Amino acid sequence: MNKSILIIDDELGICTSLSIALEDEYNVEAYTSPAEGLKAAKEEYFNACLLDLRLGEYNGLDVLCELKDIDKNIVVIIMTAYGSIDTSVEAIKKGAYTYLTKPLNLNELYITIEQALEFQRLNERVEYLSKELENKYDYHGIIGRSQAMKSVFKMIEKLKDVDTNVVVIGESGTGKELVARAIHFSGRRRNERFEEVNCAAIPEGLLEEELFGHKKGTFTGAVEDRLGKFEYANNGTIFLDEIGDMPLALQSKLLRVLQQKEYSPLGSNEKRKLNIRIISATNRDLKSMVEEEKFRQDLYFRLNVMEISIPPLRERKQDLPLLFIHFIDKFNNELEKNIKGVSKEVERKLLNYNYPGNVRELANILESSMVLSNNDIIEINDLPDEVRLYKNEHNTGSAVFSENLAGLTLKEVEKHVIKASLIKNGGNRRMTAKVLGISEKGLRNKINLYKL
Repeated sequence: MNKSILIIDDELGICTSLSIALEDEYNVEAYTSPAEGLKAAKEEYFNACLLDLRLGEYNGLDVLCELKDIDKNIVVIIMTAYGSIDTSVEAIKKGAYTYLTKPLNLNELYITIEQALEFQRLNERVEYLSKELENKYDYHGIIGRSQAMKSVFKMIEKLKDVDTNVVVIGESGTGKELVARAIHFSGRRRNERFEEVNCAAIPEGLLEEELFGHKKGTFTGAVEDRLGKFEYANNGTIFLDEIGDMPLALQSKLLRVLQQKEYSPLGSNEKRKLNIRIISATNRDLKSMVEEEKFRQDLYFRLNVMEISIPPLRERKQDLPLLFIHFIDKFNNELEKNIKGVSKEVERKLLNYNYPGNVRELANILESSMVLSNNDIIEINDLPDEVRLYKNEHNTGSAVFSENLAGLTLKEVEKHVIKASLIKNGGNRRMTAKVLGISEKGLRNKINLYKL
């Protein structure tokens, strides 16, 4: 359906000539009377308006304001023979899209109208998605409308008011901490503290002290008592991120805390009672680590009463448009920008990208692009090189895939597929088995058979 253009200019000749020039591409209505033009805008929908700045006794800027009152989304292009920087700035401040001087260059006019209509489309899409995001798809900062994320939201709802231990599983950057926070801050412990400990970021010798604290004089430099994270989080929630990286010696002490609901600071025999919820997270396959004796089996069963698996971003790309809106809004505020969205070319590129760093990487991509952008729209040259030049190898066609496997035995093909799936799922055997449609035991036997 053709877009509708409203023309308001007090010169009949200009109204006629512009109508003739545009009528092949757009539905055009032209008025020499501002009052009649405004009346038409109230009765009909117009995508854009070409508005003269001087309209006899009327001020075009006043008409502009009335048009915006009628429809805030109409894009208005000001036309005038009396161009000046001051009036241009004033018109744009009052809501005009841009400012053209007479006599009009038709090629420039066509381009400006198309850019204005694209701007309108993006604005309307941003507005729609923002409302959708606010109403349906933002769960304590977790963005998604895919079936996989709806399942995550349902699990959070089921677990938020119980004290069952939970393990959140997902690749780096998928938002495991956000899920832990959502469980805590939407549940009955929301008014108590939420303490986070990254088990991979703290050296082994300091992690025990971080968790349990110490008594004065326990070691050189311990000049006063220090409370640990367990004490701070008492009555609330402690989030043990990257639990798979916790040293075995400390795992046994954590197990005692879980079993006895009490702990002792370093250098003390005092038993302190705990009323605490424990949420853990990892990007590693804990079950495989148990089999390899790198993680205690008894601790695994204590921690992993319930499991929430967060899919990687590449497997829920239907969530990308919502995430675009979320991060663009976020960084507009932080960077004091006014980015309206992304170009169609950028949208295609971002939808095709594989996101090894998941949501965290997407946020970084959009932030850096917005810093570089000099326009209202993120263009292809604003993207980081690794994204702009990216080619999805998985979209090269079945013929190439078949060619690469031609001449191999069925066992060799099976080995190739299993190896590729393990790499894609970050070595997570449970996820790999699920994708391949076989049992974990069956996958384990295949891995041993092919020495993967």
